[in-house]
Amino acid sequence: MEFNEVLAQRRMRRAFEPASLSETVVTQIFCDSLRAPTAGHCRGISWITLIGPEEVARYFHAATDETWRQSSSRYEGLRHASAIGICVAYPEIYRERYAASDKAASGLGEDISVWPIPYWIGDAGAASLAALLLIEDANLGGCFLGAFRNESALRSELGLSDDALIYGAVLLGHVSSDDHQSASLARRGPTRSERVSRIPAKP
Repeated sequence: MEFNEVLAQRRMRRAFEPASLSETVVTQIFCDSLRAPTAGHCRGISWITLIGPEEVARYFHAATDETWRQSSSRYEGLRHASAIGICVAYPEIYRERYAASDKAASGLGEDISVWPIPYWIGDAGAASLAALLLIEDANLGGCFLGAFRNESALRSELGLSDDALIYGAVLLGHVSSDDHQSASLARRGPTRSERVSRIPAKP
């Protein structure tokens, strides 16, 4: 597909068919997503992949709870994802990079707390979007889930060190006919053109 077509067709898909994807396909998508921008060429973003129903189930068991699984109208469709990539950021890699001589003038190498907007968050978002676009280009469906439930349990399941930050999860697979648009899309708000403006004229 042409890039504009991929961008226009991309949607968050929340219902998948229980079909398998090869490890090669999944790995290539997440490897290619890391071509996204990385501040200072830090390369402080990584993916942990879970492939197949058993590993996908491990994610949902760790990242959610029984109450959510019983009450969510989305869980049944989401749990059939063929694979999941967990996007992990390592803030200390960024601090060390910006403490280097060519970046030291920024002052960002002193401590993670001095960063006004952490570059690792931007890089993780860029890699996640790249993954979603690559998934769409492969004629598959993708979805992003935040890491705001049971973060410590998921961290333990993934064997992550204390310096790792879980940004979120990208699910992928074959889209089910049961998939439907989010109710959020019905919300009124500014159009895309209204959110692109020119700099104000000087007085």
